[in-house]
Amino acid sequence: MGELRKSFHEELDEIQAGIVRMAALVTEAVPRATEALLESNLELAQQLITGDDQLDDLSVYLEERCHHVLALQAPMASDLRALSSALRLNAELERSGDLAVNIAKATRRIYGTRYDATLRGLLVRMSEEACRLMRLAIDSYVDGNAGLAAALDDIDDQLDGLNRDCVQAVFQAHNDGAIDLQAAVQLCLISRYYERIGDHAVNIGERVVYMVTGWLPEHTGSARLKIREHKHLDESGSGANEGQEHPHLDETDEETDED
Repeated sequence: MGELRKSFHEELDEIQAGIVRMAALVTEAVPRATEALLESNLELAQQLITGDDQLDDLSVYLEERCHHVLALQAPMASDLRALSSALRLNAELERSGDLAVNIAKATRRIYGTRYDATLRGLLVRMSEEACRLMRLAIDSYVDGNAGLAAALDDIDDQLDGLNRDCVQAVFQAHNDGAIDLQAAVQLCLISRYYERIGDHAVNIGERVVYMVTGWLPEHTGSARLKIREHKHLDESGSGANEGQEHPHLDETDEETDED
């Protein structure tokens, strides 16, 4: 049993190392996508699009590895949460990589667009903040730090604010005639891509909290629903009892008349 347990935890360590590797690929891709965008570098953009295959391949491998361990080891409690969380993190990171690719693809659509200092600065800051959130999320995963993981939702407010500022700057640039409508639409989407990467980091944080504590945000909503259902049943039961008192009295009266 000891050897089996040792092998199982070695599997978990290797899966965790794979998740960390995926996160590294994402946090490398995002600033490179930003560089390709701001420098109108089509060669770099294509490298990122092609390089996403590496992230997809690692994602497929980790998913199969997790399913293999689940099938053969039958983990319980915290070990099961660790594996299910790894599967979820795998999906969040793979999607984050896709968003970096979307930025690279948008670069091709608006090739040659010139960005003023304000817009350029906002795009760089969004890129940096998205990567910072992702690094913090993975740090919380590796360290099992539920406090840091839970704080990511509040930390993400800064990226949300940058998204609003960036969209406003895009509108202003378009109104001033600095960028055309096609570029304005694509830049609003790009801003949203950065913001979504931050959302994926927050989702990772939620799964880390679950991995450590066994609690998900959905549990709060589920608990509220059960309270409402229980209250409804109590009220319905009370009403039914009140309504049943009179029929019984009527039946007694009828029997008395027959006598």
